[in-house]
Amino acid sequence: MRILSLAGRRLAASLPSLVIILIGVFLLLQLAPGDAVDALIAQMGGGGDAAAMRAALGLDQSVAAQLAQYLWRLVRFDLGFSTIYGKPVATVIFERLPATLLLMTASLSFAFFFGLLFGVIAARRVNSWPDTVISTLGLLFYATPSFWFGLMAIVLFAVHLQWLPAGGYESIGDGLTGLARVLDIAMHFVLPTLTLGLIFLAIYLRIMRASMLEVLTLDFVRTARAKGLDETRVVIRHVLRNAMLPMVTLIGLQAGTMLGGSVVVESVFSLPGLGRLAYEAVVQRDLNTLLGIVFISALLVILVNFLVDLVYARLDPRIAGR
Repeated sequence: MRILSLAGRRLAASLPSLVIILIGVFLLLQLAPGDAVDALIAQMGGGGDAAAMRAALGLDQSVAAQLAQYLWRLVRFDLGFSTIYGKPVATVIFERLPATLLLMTASLSFAFFFGLLFGVIAARRVNSWPDTVISTLGLLFYATPSFWFGLMAIVLFAVHLQWLPAGGYESIGDGLTGLARVLDIAMHFVLPTLTLGLIFLAIYLRIMRASMLEVLTLDFVRTARAKGLDETRVVIRHVLRNAMLPMVTLIGLQAGTMLGGSVVVESVFSLPGLGRLAYEAVVQRDLNTLLGIVFISALLVILVNFLVDLVYARLDPRIAGR
């Protein structure tokens, strides 16, 4: 019941944040020069009745009226119509959403698992050569720009060794189905996952290493050792659960950062995801699509943080009681 109460409080607190984000982004986009009609006329090479097109799209109304219409559409789960792609915004977004969700899930899982593993090894072998090697590699991964790492990975693994595809979501024209198609998509996501995940892996292993070293010095760990428990059981049952708390918190904080980082990775590997769609929407002044992406992204970040709060409460029952 405590966890359900916590979940209800977190959801109630998320709704005002979502409304403030949407209103703020809408008003900021209104300050930018140009609109979708300008982009359409530029694509047509000039001509066309700009005033009539703005009236048809509702862009001739006041900012307050457009904002009220936008919020009312959201209440009815209507994200509007994309003037650039010529289809509903929801359709455009859901065509791109699988690539971004796959990239985020794979990168976050890769970074969390190996950050946890390497952090534990570094803490257990502190100031020895494994700790030095892991810490040095972590610093190297963190300091390397993701776009440079992605380009070098393409040159090495796709061009020279030809082990992995250079980009794209899947092999077009092969007509793969079932397990063969799943494996083909997985092969296309290996390099993007490594590119996006290595930076976050470096952060996780540093956090895990520091947290492990701190927990290992606490009294309850010394008590567990004094009872005669072997070191493996002490680490798994008493240290790991407490040391993981900062890492779980970090997942929620980095969900939005990972969405932003996917813009670069999706561009480098030509992945048809939300990051590339957002970039195209900004360039072409497709405000309905851009606002729809912000709405879906905000929902994703809120959902991730909601799940993180539940996991945190499960790991530390004191949180649910507050």
